[in-house]
Amino acid sequence: MTPDTLLHHLDQATLWPADAAGRIHAGYTDLPSAYQAALQVRQRRMDRGERPVGFKIGFTNRSIWERYRVWAPIWGTVWEGGLAEADAQGRCQISTSGFCQPRLEPEIVFGLRATPPAGASLEQVWDCVEWLAPGFEVVQSHCPGWRFEAADTVADSGLHAALRIGARRPVRELADSGAALDAWLGRCEVTLRRNGELIETGRGNAVLDGPLHALRHFVLELQSCPGAPVLRAGDLVTTGTWTDAWPLEAGQGWEAEFGGGIGWLSLTVGE
Repeated sequence: MTPDTLLHHLDQATLWPADAAGRIHAGYTDLPSAYQAALQVRQRRMDRGERPVGFKIGFTNRSIWERYRVWAPIWGTVWEGGLAEADAQGRCQISTSGFCQPRLEPEIVFGLRATPPAGASLEQVWDCVEWLAPGFEVVQSHCPGWRFEAADTVADSGLHAALRIGARRPVRELADSGAALDAWLGRCEVTLRRNGELIETGRGNAVLDGPLHALRHFVLELQSCPGAPVLRAGDLVTTGTWTDAWPLEAGQGWEAEFGGGIGWLSLTVGE
């Protein structure tokens, strides 16, 4: 698929078609070529006036690698048009309109105050972080039944659809070093409920041993990708789900309670 074709299916929320052999894929055989296609889609969106506000990291939770047959993290762009913040009570809303097979993921979102240096250590990454917040990322796939190869997920804009963010907390109120923050987040748990029913619990250390480790992994990957943008002060990065990704449907009400005082977030889903 060309970047224009990828963008068309993204805009229309339509599944990718099968090729002559009946296979459904983007046509990119490796991650580097898929990232170049995704970067071209990103540029096309910027050319028509959309504004990137940060990034998402996907497949940081090793416990779901076998389920989705993707064995390493990926990344994509977060857009201003798909971003919203919860109200003072931690409540937010979303519509499923315009999404393709959407699913929901509870995550930790970081906000940056500086650009990480080349080859940044965990402590150098920590020094560039301003705040963290609970988040719900809505992910989507244009491959039927969420059956894909890793390169497909990259070409498919990193599977990102939208992001909802709860209350922001300055990270220096929570820990005095990167190691301390990462250890603390690794011990924290999240409880995910749908319409009041317990769906799943997760722990921060499922995300590449901790969200700050996930952020560092992304920083190094971004720095090594030809043509990739530079992380800047003000960018946000959502670091990957603490649970499985759960199908999102109109009429649902979701709640994620993060331990350790991180916060609580609820999502009402409309059509």
